Amino acid sequence: MAKSSGLGWTTASVDDASGTPQTIKNDFTNLQFATPRGVQDITGIDKSAYERLLLLADFSITLNGVFNPAANMSHDVFKTVPSTSVNRTVTLTVSGKTLANECLFTDYPLTRAESGELTFAVPGVLADGAVPTWS
Repeated sequence: MAKSSGLGWTTASVDDASGTPQTIKNDFTNLQFATPRGVQDITGIDKSAYERLLLLADFSITLNGVFNPAANMSHDVFKTVPSTSVNRTVTLTVSGKTLANECLFTDYPLTRAESGELTFAVPGVLADGAVPTWS
């Protein structure tokens, strides 16, 4: 497969509080996600360099976008973050590769800039212990 850009995402959906996936990729202006692994230092005093073991896998995401109060769009999806404690499936697909994870969203912060923009930056973390896996 050839190298590709981050343009033209096929899927960027998030479940609403009832578990219904909502395709809200048009509301996102950018996003950051990570799939880090924990490490344990197991270096003995007989070593001159670190020895480590890989530990648990994780996933985190921040979805940044523009406030959209239309039905089934970003505000409808995220307005229940402060009042519900539900896992939400986040599905990302770009260049035919998909990463789907069950997440807990921890905040729905809105920012009204001096110039008038109303934006959000919603952070999420892995919820269910499933190893993040690209397909």
